[in-house]
Parts: sequence; structure tokens; C-alpha cells
Amino acid sequence: MDTNLPRTSQPRIVIIGCGFAGLRLAKDLADAPVQVVVIDRNNYHNFQPLLYQVATGALEADSIAYPIRKIFAGQPNFFYRMADVQRVDAGRNTLVTNIGEIGYDHLVLATGSLTNFFGLDSIEQNAMQIKSIPNALNLRSYLFQNFEKALLTDDPAQRQALLNVVVVGGGPTGVEICGSLAEMRKDVLPQDYPELDLKQMEIYLIESGAEVLGPMSKDSQVQAKKYLEDMGIHLRLNTHAQRFEAGKLYYSETEFIRTENLIWAAGVNGAAVEGLPETVVARNKRINVDTQNRVLGLANVYAIGDVANLATDEMPRGYPMLAPVAIQQAEQLADNFRHLLRGEPLKPFKYVNKGSMAIVGRNRAVVDLPGNTQFGGFFGWLTWLFVHLMTLVGFRNKVVTLISWGISYFSSDKALRLIIRPYKRYDFKEDKGLATAMHNAATPEYHPPVPAPNAAVVGG
Repeated sequence: MDTNLPRTSQPRIVIIGCGFAGLRLAKDLADAPVQVVVIDRNNYHNFQPLLYQVATGALEADSIAYPIRKIFAGQPNFFYRMADVQRVDAGRNTLVTNIGEIGYDHLVLATGSLTNFFGLDSIEQNAMQIKSIPNALNLRSYLFQNFEKALLTDDPAQRQALLNVVVVGGGPTGVEICGSLAEMRKDVLPQDYPELDLKQMEIYLIESGAEVLGPMSKDSQVQAKKYLEDMGIHLRLNTHAQRFEAGKLYYSETEFIRTENLIWAAGVNGAAVEGLPETVVARNKRINVDTQNRVLGLANVYAIGDVANLATDEMPRGYPMLAPVAIQQAEQLADNFRHLLRGEPLKPFKYVNKGSMAIVGRNRAVVDLPGNTQFGGFFGWLTWLFVHLMTLVGFRNKVVTLISWGISYFSSDKALRLIIRPYKRYDFKEDKGLATAMHNAATPEYHPPVPAPNAAVVGG
């Protein structure tokens, strides 16, 4: 029991997940009279907004990851255990993990999100995703492996499929990786593959809605669309991906795009934990919470970040799954734990919208700020770079990332074109056990994959 954690008179707060929400909560409780225990299956914090740059060779993985123990070095009330969470036993105030049981006085679920494939099995089994560092490294290897294969084939249709890249999902991740791929096609790949006619390489962005960057302002949507089109990206709006098989992505019963490179950035589910009452888990696997982020019906269990479904009159479908929401919920919950320790009433969560942004390419970005302020271009690009650089964890990561960005900007080069660990897309029918293990190993942190709900519509 408790996996060798010391037992003290102070209440123990167990946090599952060290993403944006879990990290901020644990740091904000540094001076509180509590024992803070963080559980994560990885021993590092992963800066997800820059995963696409790892996937396209602009950054190395260790530029956006930072060891959890190093982050909290010198925080005496902090403890970390590397483990997979299996289920919550709320009746016993116990967390069941693969390394043993851990008791808690208060439990905080900050498990983040998993990719939602909307029940499209052929896509789930064969598409690439970008939710974790292993995902990004697999995608990078897979892209360059296919370029190498394109050199060897004499079949024009096969070569076209190996060169084409299709990204499904017109949100920030989809837009950003399309822009990065377009810059690779223009500046990087012709140097490495002079034998290939890179004019044949087509990049498609498929979005089920009428615009890209759906949550952003109309001006930003229009500007981002123009940027993408100017970079030679084919936009297929109001289009639903239906199945992916034999090197073809079908968007109707008969219409398809030839590609071996399908990147899925179309939707996410909450990473709910087993053991919670079914009534508190929403259809998208997010956990229903009240305005104090308490899981409904459980007095000492909380959920924050992407996994928390806090529905209000202003946000009837819950707050968006964004890092600023997760960070503010963590800050509010840390304050509420102090109120709780002093016997004071808890305060409700109120989100302060500080804006949103997305980068498309060099000198191309869009920024929305409160008060209907919108801008883009070079100034928007600088704003995006500054905000993301300052949000990175660790001084070294900030410096390395800044240097990498500087080199890429002035040289138009992305040097990290290494196939360090070749990736094989396993056939689920022929080797289901091994394929499932590979799929599980590549999913995001904290929790085993959750089955996607049945649905046929693809969203951005």
C-alpha cells in the first residue's frame, strides 16, 4: 500500500497527470501544508503545442520535454511515482496502479485527452496522430521512410501515394502541421531528394466544417485560409473522411485521395479513468464537474484540464480543451485547497479569455485577443513565438528552442531529418496483438486508450 510514500499528518493530494493542469497545480501547492503526489506514466512534462515541430524535424524531442523530478527539485512536499493508473476506488479513497495501491485524501484527475477517431476503425488502425512525443517521432520517421521508398518505386501511382500527405482536422494542430510540411516541401526536401520531383507532392487539409480554425474569429479564419492556399495546400472544407485503406483516403463512397501519409488531427476525447460512476463520464469521455471542479457526487475527487467537463450557461458544452483553461483551473483549485484547509467556502471557477493564436508558417500567424482585436502576419508570428517560448518549461529548453528557430529562420532548413528508430505500421488483422501493443504505447500520457464513441462525422 502507498508504494513507499511517507505518511504524515498533512492531507495527501494525489494528482494524476503532469500536463499543463497537473504541473501548475503541483507547483502552486509548493507552500501549502499538504503532501503532493504526482503520478504519470512518463517521467517528463511534454509541451504538446510544439509536437508538430518535432514531427517535421524543426525541433528535437528533448527541446519540448522536461524531467518531472527536475521541475520539482527543491519542493519538499512533492513526490513523484512513475505508474499507469488502472482505476479509482473512491469508496476506499484509493488509487489502483500497476505499481500498487496509493491512498489519497484528495484526488485530482488531470489526465488530459486522447485522440478521438469517431468510430472510424480503418483510420484509427492506420493513421498517424500527434498526441505524444512517441507519436511525433513515429510520424517523423514514417514520413522520411516513405520519401526513401518513393525513390525506389517505378509505379507512378505508388510514388504519388508515398509523397502525398493528408491532414484531417482544420484546428490549430492541423493548420500548423500543414504549414510546416509546406515549408519542408519548398526549402528542405529538394535538397535531400533531388531525384524526386517534389512538385508532385501534394498536401491536403480536410475539414468537416466550413472554415479552418473554427473557434477563432472570422478574420483569423479568412487570413489563415489565404495563408494555406498561398503555400500550395489543398483545402477540402465541408468534407468528411470516411475510411482509409490500400493507400487511399475515401471522403465519399467512390472519391479518394492517394496517400500513405494520413495525419489525424480531427478530434479528442477526455482521458477518463476507470472506476468513476458512469453517470459522471460524458459521451466524449470528459468527466462532469461542478463550478469548483469537483467530480459530481464525489466530495474529494476533482478534475481539471482537458478531462474536466464544466458546463455553464455561457459554455453549455463545457470549456474548450485548451492549455489556458487547464492552467487557470489548476490555479483556482490550488486556491480552493487552501480555502478548504482553513475551513472556508470554495470559490467557483471563472475563465478569463486571454486570446488564442495559430501559426501557419514563417511570418504567417493569426492572433485573436479579447475586445475583438485581431492581427496576423509578421507581428502575429512574433507574438506566437514569444508566447510559446515563454511557456516552455526549463531555461535550457527555451534557449535550445530559440537557437533552433533562429537557425531555421535564417537558413530555411530543418536539420533533424533523422530516422533514428524506423516505424512500421502494423497490420491489425494479421498481427492484432502486436499492433494493439504498439498502438497503446504511442497513445498520450496517463491512461490506457478509451474506445471512441460510434459516430460518422469528422470534426476539426
